Amino acid sequence: MKKILIIFTGGTFSMKIDSNSGSAVPHFSGVELLELIPQASSLAEIDVFDFGKYPGPHMTPELMLDLSVKIKKYLAEKKYDGIIITHGTDTLEETAYFLDLVLDTELPIVLTGSMKNSSEKDWDGPRNLLDSLYICLNSNSMGVGVLVCLNGEINAASEVTKTHTDNIETFHSLDFGALGFVDRGKVIFNRLPKKLDKILTEKINPNVDLIKCYAGMNEKFFLYAIESGAEGIIVEAMGVGNVPPAAFNGIKAVAEKNIPIVLVSRCPAGETLDIYGYPGAGKWLHQLGVVFADYLNGQKARIKLILALGKTTNLKEIKEMFES
Repeated sequence: MKKILIIFTGGTFSMKIDSNSGSAVPHFSGVELLELIPQASSLAEIDVFDFGKYPGPHMTPELMLDLSVKIKKYLAEKKYDGIIITHGTDTLEETAYFLDLVLDTELPIVLTGSMKNSSEKDWDGPRNLLDSLYICLNSNSMGVGVLVCLNGEINAASEVTKTHTDNIETFHSLDFGALGFVDRGKVIFNRLPKKLDKILTEKINPNVDLIKCYAGMNEKFFLYAIESGAEGIIVEAMGVGNVPPAAFNGIKAVAEKNIPIVLVSRCPAGETLDIYGYPGAGKWLHQLGVVFADYLNGQKARIKLILALGKTTNLKEIKEMFES
């Protein structure tokens, strides 16, 4: 049997309804969860590591870095054939992308979670964990980067996003579709990820703000970012990459301070492009040195800039990481 490491970090996967409050709270350890999913032990030899019982919103870049360091240690031991990480769904895509960028391995690494807690009759945790095990045991899962698996879909960490607040079909790759799927233990891959970027660094700089544009926006949030010492800014622009004229003045003030600015779209799908030339449009932003982040969403672009700034403060090098 292959040997798989399962790292439990918490999230709804580990929760049950508290009898006093009537709400879902973290409860189970990894070993206790596996006792609720006895089929897992028939598929592989499993080791368990309890990283914590963190609800999704409690995860931070610092915790992601700590998790990556521990995974690197396990990878260096070369005794596992794959790693599964259970995680809260609210920040699952961010941790998955963080790990995708910093881990240099061919072994399958799969993040999973659940939208329902263990007290609910339709708890999706067991199926998601078993599907993730099947992925780790499949040779086609080698060398395709960090994967995310919920509801039978296999998605790339760099492409997937949470699209619905409560539906079990929430994780999708809106631009390119799923990499594949798991059907009753059978793993099917239809394509490879669009990109497999790496930023191999042991340091991070989480002092990166994320600012979303809206109609009638002015420069105040950008000026505040400067005053409060932000060392990087992600701008969620409109459409393919355009901002209101007054907001452009704020972005210009940031650029004059040589603070890296990365542009994404507030649209849930599509890439950023500099095809418009009116005041505040993409052409003006690109001329300022604003970096265009291709198909990344805001939260993923922030993760990437946090890692990029941990490796370098050179604006040209950062631009190459995003646009090459």
